[in-house]
Amino acid sequence: MALSPFDLNLRHLRALGVVIARGGMSAAADTVGLSQPALTQGLAKLESRLGVRLLMRQPDGVRATEAGRILAERTDRAFVQLAEAARQAGRSGFARPEQLVTATQLRAFLALADAGSFVAASRATGLSQPGLHASVRDLEQICAVPIVERQGRGVVLTRAGRRLARGARLARAELAAALVEILPGGGGDANRISVGAMPLSRAVLLPAAVAGMVASEPGFQIDVVDGAWRELVDPLRDGVIDVMVGALRDEPPPDLEQRPLLHDRLMVVGRAGHPLASDPAPDRDALAAYPWVIGRPGSPLRLLWQAMFAGGPVPAAPVECGSVTAIRGILRQSDLLTLLSHDQVALEIEVGVLAPIGPPRPETVRTIGVTTRADWRPTPSQARFLSLLEQAAGAAFQEIE
Repeated sequence: MALSPFDLNLRHLRALGVVIARGGMSAAADTVGLSQPALTQGLAKLESRLGVRLLMRQPDGVRATEAGRILAERTDRAFVQLAEAARQAGRSGFARPEQLVTATQLRAFLALADAGSFVAASRATGLSQPGLHASVRDLEQICAVPIVERQGRGVVLTRAGRRLARGARLARAELAAALVEILPGGGGDANRISVGAMPLSRAVLLPAAVAGMVASEPGFQIDVVDGAWRELVDPLRDGVIDVMVGALRDEPPPDLEQRPLLHDRLMVVGRAGHPLASDPAPDRDALAAYPWVIGRPGSPLRLLWQAMFAGGPVPAAPVECGSVTAIRGILRQSDLLTLLSHDQVALEIEVGVLAPIGPPRPETVRTIGVTTRADWRPTPSQARFLSLLEQAAGAAFQEIE
């Protein structure tokens, strides 16, 4: 069975970084609150559990191996996430509440957060319901605030609970990345990436990158989650997904980082046989005479559509929709128009179901790219996947040109 991040003892993980920083067991023992023999034994257990050497014992102290350095750095990042979550979750009476939580408590709490009830969490994890209740109670005592509340037969997270869950997931992701980087075989199930896919990326960028990654690293797992930006941004922040691929925002939130991949020119699309399909270059007034399917408020497509008709007559927009699949079906059965990338409707145009209405619009250019958490540090395999996305974007840009 693959090793899970929360199978490891958090106290021993934290102690590893202290020992490396202090250069020896004796100097670190007081800081971590363990005797020197207990500290030595704990780190030996950690090495045994991982099956890798973390420390090299020398006459003048200890030195970290490469695996030890990587694990200590990722552990420090994990504890930063836990500390921030504990700080936001409540006013704990403890000076460093993140150092009091255990891996068992966090595993139980995230299982409950994901399952929505103690019964479902017990079934999903094999943990007993009394054990789950005890873990949640312990976390509430550490944070000094309720983190779950009953709702019918299940539970929902309080605001403090949602913040704690985010920190726990991000901490787990850091430790999972460490396992990938230091264990032979890449850490089993932890060797993966979860991608939030916005509409255009599903048609253009992701297929090529996924195919290339599967061919180069057969053991690498890729989870693709479909959605619009507003549906994916919180899972990204929570560590449920690692990256979003799609249209970038003009002003991203400060906790997110955007990397442009290509500029996509949009086109007006309607059904085959639409009254404007025979016009090689319909003007703005002609386009405004027909109703439109438009994106949701604040979406890049919606903003570009508004800019296209700025200063002139604005067409009726009886349908707001973010699903390209639904939009294609609506267009086929009506005289509605929409703005889409050619790649999103290439098959329908090829088989004669939909048609471009005039040439691509020069004023409707959007930037497609990757959005990540600002503090995210990918594993080597995840970085390779991002590189494949860039290669796919380069090929798509050449086709656009």
